[in-house]
This record gives sequence, C-alpha cells and structure tokens, in this order.
Amino acid sequence: MINYWKQSAKNIYVAAHRGWSKKFPENTIEAFRAAIELGCDQLETDIRITKDGELVLMHDGSVDRTTNGSGKVREMTLKELKALDAGVKKGEEFIGCRIPTFIEFMELIKDLPEMTLDIELKEYPVDGSEEVSYSVCDRVLDIIDRYGYSDRCVINTWSGTLHEYIYKKYGNKYKQHVYYPIRHMGKCAIDPYSYGYCVCMFGEDTYIATKPEFDDMKKKYGIQTWAGAGVKDEEGVELAIANGAELITCDNPDVILDLLRKRGYHK
Repeated sequence: MINYWKQSAKNIYVAAHRGWSKKFPENTIEAFRAAIELGCDQLETDIRITKDGELVLMHDGSVDRTTNGSGKVREMTLKELKALDAGVKKGEEFIGCRIPTFIEFMELIKDLPEMTLDIELKEYPVDGSEEVSYSVCDRVLDIIDRYGYSDRCVINTWSGTLHEYIYKKYGNKYKQHVYYPIRHMGKCAIDPYSYGYCVCMFGEDTYIATKPEFDDMKKKYGIQTWAGAGVKDEEGVELAIANGAELITCDNPDVILDLLRKRGYHK
C-alpha cells in the first residue's frame, strides 16, 4: 500500500484551500488546476447538494458571494447553477468559470499519483436535514471509494454529530479531520480527538492554539496537528513551524510553499 501521508513537522504539507483561492475563483476547476501545477500536496474543497440531488463544490449555502446569481444552492437545480458565472466577481479574466460537480473535480485529479484530498461536508444533520446530510455523506464516500481515493483523503466537517455518524458506520476506514477547540464542532457525544486523524489547531477566528496545546494533543491522542487557513504570511508560517504543525491549509499556496521551501520545511 502506498503511503500518501509523508507530512511531518520537518516536511510540512501545503493544502490549497478551495483551490488557489487567493488568485483564482474559489472551488472552480481553474483554481484546483492552478494549485496542482504549483505543486500543492493537498486540495481542500466543500460539498453541497442541489435541488435535483447533484453534488457540487460550493462553500456558502447561497451563490450570492461567489457568482453573478442569487439564491440557495439547495433550492437550485444543477442546470441553474451551471448557468451562473463563478468567475466574474474575481475578475474579468475569469469570466466563464463555472461551478463544478464533485464528479468533475474527481475526474480532474483521478490520475495524480500522490495528491491528497480534504473533503468538507457542508450539509449538516440539523433542523430536519439529518436524512439529507447522511445521504450526501454516504454518496461522497462512495465516490471517493470508486475513484480509489479512500486512503488519501480526510473527511472534514464542523459538525461533531456528522463526524460521529461516519465513525460509527465506517469505523476507521476514513481519516477524519476535526477541530480545536472542541466548541467549533457543536454537540459531541464522543471525544472527536479519540478517533480523528488530524486536528486543525489554527481557527479562522481570533483563537490560535499555543505550543503547549499542540504538544498536549500529540502526546495525549497521537493526532496530527495541522494549521488552518488563518496562515497567510511569514508570521503565520513561523508560528506553524514553531508549534510543530504538519500541514498548512491556505488560500495563497504560492506564498506559503515559497516560505516553507526557503526554510527547508517542504520537500
């Protein structure tokens, strides 16, 4: 079996957050292709469901922020979503970019020999959406299996309940990406750090974990400690290195890769 997970505190992986989203329209094929060409170790993306049951890449619940349209993803068909321009708000040079399906994304990366994935499930089991949430989760995992990515993918969600669904149904078959502090994950009946493969220690808010907290997570649970998309510059990279982070998720992978390579922390 191939070991896709060679990251360490001395060889820090770089994950492109929604693709190379600083320069390109987020969660588009163009953003992911650019991140691949840069030499990123991992691609991070978000999965939502359309009105007609298709799986698409979209972070927000609505299309308003990233496209020229308006409305909720779950209330629009795939045809309606495909008619939107997902690039125009990023710049005129990106006019014509479209919202990809999950299958289109998997087709893009299917032949990459070492690429890893971070798949974030955005359909949460709340407010009567439990059935939809669990169905989307199962379908995503089935697609990952069919493309042979089960061993090189982490499953990510801010819902402790959904993480527990995966753990109870599939055991340790899939690596799970959880969050710190635990309050980010909502209700948790099971300690997420007891089954998680990796934990994001740098949040998108103002809280940043300290080195003792990083060290404690590794010592107590043996869990991978990663740095999230709050890392954007030299200061953030230095903090990640000092705390022993094994992976950095970022919007500007060109900058982060360059900073790590100059310091000898990316092979």
